[in-house]
Amino acid sequence: MAPPLIKICGLSTPEAIDAAVAAGATHVGLVHFKPSPRHVSIGRAADLRERVPAHVKTVLLTVNMEPAQTSDIVQVVRPDVLQLHGQETPEWVQLMREHSDLEIWKAIGVKDQASLEQAQRYRPFAHRLLYDAPAGALPGGNGLALDWRLLAQFRHEAEWGLAGGLDAGNVAEAIRQTRAPLVDASSGVESARGVKDTDKIAAFCEAARAAMAALPG
Repeated sequence: MAPPLIKICGLSTPEAIDAAVAAGATHVGLVHFKPSPRHVSIGRAADLRERVPAHVKTVLLTVNMEPAQTSDIVQVVRPDVLQLHGQETPEWVQLMREHSDLEIWKAIGVKDQASLEQAQRYRPFAHRLLYDAPAGALPGGNGLALDWRLLAQFRHEAEWGLAGGLDAGNVAEAIRQTRAPLVDASSGVESARGVKDTDKIAAFCEAARAAMAALPG
């Protein structure tokens, strides 16, 4: 069985980076989107990225940003993964992939079977599809969960991950139902909006690892 992949997103301080790394997260996420309470400037993102050890991947999250501008930011921050979390079209994702050597993820809001099927049009261009709850006030980080049963019944033909309202209390059941190879938490590991909690990060990572290890086969 592949090792569990665990992403802690919306990190904005050195202490939060350190907490995620210490807890065993495989990916840390930096949000560059001004309306988000987890937004970090380009300079701040670059500084935080320097703190991430080589064995942990840095994910830069952007929302509906023009490809040229995104490329400029990528040159400064130097992430391992670019996560597109808005209404970017498949053609947009294709353009980013063709002009970058980064791993590209596309976040998809899933509300029903039809939206899950429609998401597959990104499959040729994104390295991973990240299934999230439908967008609320923000594209992500709203603490809302999607219907895990949709993913449990779906035949996945692309690399994928699960986000949306995950925390230490529900991630085991989410993994049991969906067999998600990657889980992603943000609001579920916070003590206040945009403020990461060291203990919650540790508890989430521990629960996710245990649940993935318990999966049959």
